[in-house]
Amino acid sequence: MDFFQAIVLGIVEGLTEFLPISSTGHMILAGHFLGVEQDGDFVKTFEISIQLGSILAVLFVLYHKLFKGLDIWLKLCVGFVPTGLIGFLAYKYVREFFTSQTVAVMLIVGGIIFLLVEYRQQKSQKIKKDDITKITYKEAFVIGLCQCFAMIPGTSRSGATIVAGLLIGFSRTLAAEFSFMLAIPTMFAATGYDIYKNLNILDSQNLAILFVGGVVAFISALLSIKLFLRFVSRFSYISFGYYRILIGVIFLFYFWQIHA
Repeated sequence: MDFFQAIVLGIVEGLTEFLPISSTGHMILAGHFLGVEQDGDFVKTFEISIQLGSILAVLFVLYHKLFKGLDIWLKLCVGFVPTGLIGFLAYKYVREFFTSQTVAVMLIVGGIIFLLVEYRQQKSQKIKKDDITKITYKEAFVIGLCQCFAMIPGTSRSGATIVAGLLIGFSRTLAAEFSFMLAIPTMFAATGYDIYKNLNILDSQNLAILFVGGVVAFISALLSIKLFLRFVSRFSYISFGYYRILIGVIFLFYFWQIHA
């Protein structure tokens, strides 16, 4: 991987990390077209590690809600427990799912789920919870449990947690905000563990590439988070459902063609 590829992938990561369309999926697909798949373990570590840049963007944008009190951090820790435990136990198996075909299928499946959940949302007459301080520990744990599905590339961490929040009864904006916040402990843990397991491949060149990708991801994530929160405060997630299905079908067809 070179610096140009790192910059492109950093942009893709930052723009898609907090959208319910699978940043890892888009990174794998973008890497395929950039010709970096053959680089093996470092590419997988890069795709996970530059998420740190995106995390810093969350802290920057939502600091006024994150630091309202200790309670919100305790709830984020509770939400992280299922992912942390299952992720630790399944780490070596999860990396085997990082394939383009898996991404394409899960994009389609996730898109269908979003359409069904939004249809349910629009039919429901219940008042939606819209205050982050009112989230219970049980709700935080359930959302964290659903986040485990995102270990399958193409599912989308934000997609899984947003869907869980909507089903519980959160407003679209609150579901997105809590999803973003829950990414903080999750990504720190995933990145730290992956770097620790792959220290042997992180020479000075690779570290420089990681740094560049992380900085680019931070900048693009800032823009993405602000625009996304503004969007969901006014519109539904239906467009993301259709996008997932469309892009998944396109890539399934593409991979079928090149392997035919």
